[in-house]
Amino acid sequence: MKQILVLLFLIFLVKLASAAVPVPTLSGHVNDYAHVLSDETITRLENTLQQHEQSTSNQIVVLTISSLEGQTIEEKANEIFNTWQLGQKDKNNGVLLLVAIEDRKMRIEVGYGLEASLTDAHSARIIRNELVPYFKQFSYDEGITAGVTAIIGAIQGTYSAEDPGFWETLISYEGIPFPEGLLVGGFVMFILLIFTSIAVFTEGGASWFLFLFLLVFYLTFPFAIFGSIIGFTILTLYVGWFISSKLYFATSAGSAWLRKWSAKRANSGSSRSYSSSSGSSYRSSSSSSRSSYSGGGGRSGGGGSSGSW
Repeated sequence: MKQILVLLFLIFLVKLASAAVPVPTLSGHVNDYAHVLSDETITRLENTLQQHEQSTSNQIVVLTISSLEGQTIEEKANEIFNTWQLGQKDKNNGVLLLVAIEDRKMRIEVGYGLEASLTDAHSARIIRNELVPYFKQFSYDEGITAGVTAIIGAIQGTYSAEDPGFWETLISYEGIPFPEGLLVGGFVMFILLIFTSIAVFTEGGASWFLFLFLLVFYLTFPFAIFGSIIGFTILTLYVGWFISSKLYFATSAGSAWLRKWSAKRANSGSSRSYSSSSGSSYRSSSSSSRSSYSGGGGRSGGGGSSGSW
């Protein structure tokens, strides 16, 4: 019984301590008590949110804190929102973006007047797609900026609560939307395909050096452009194509085909080089004779010699 009373007393002290934590002072639209934002970001967001409030009366406020001090993120956001009385009294059009750095938690608290435009689905997608990816990289400036932009977009009706479609997700690159992402991805893969072909038909150690060099790019670009599933498929096709080609070239039939292909390419190249160089030389010499040499007016007498080889 005594242990139970001690436990209850400790729980009471913890609750009392958490309740005693004062609510931070509302100093502006951006309140960076965790000191994770740059001065430039604070100034830019402050101006953006101030202009938004002046034109719409919506009051969007950002707050970063170090810790929740034992409270849940929902309790903390609700307490701060109501203490600060965000939004106009007759419209309830306030929004609080709360970020607790040490607890790695965040919440978008929305006033009743904006719940129709900034829905729970909007808030969930903004946290999932705009804030979390940047926060995982400790890029708080970019994350909060993206979050604020998305909140304003949702209120204005330009930010959808639905995630991008399957194909739009696959062919986006570094935030480039469809269809621009398809063009970027296609161009990068075209360049990789050219260098891969060179690596496959190159002989000796240089071929394996090119293979390892290109492997670095195949481990990064296809995944960034097309996502993990198609990226892994492209990587598998690249490795499979290279290894199977080298195994085939190691056989007698493959070696003979490679020598024949190399000889054909060499003959084709030398033929073009000969015709090009001879033509160029002829034109150059004739041009030179016209400009610096001329005949004296004589005629041929039919003498000379001809032959063949």
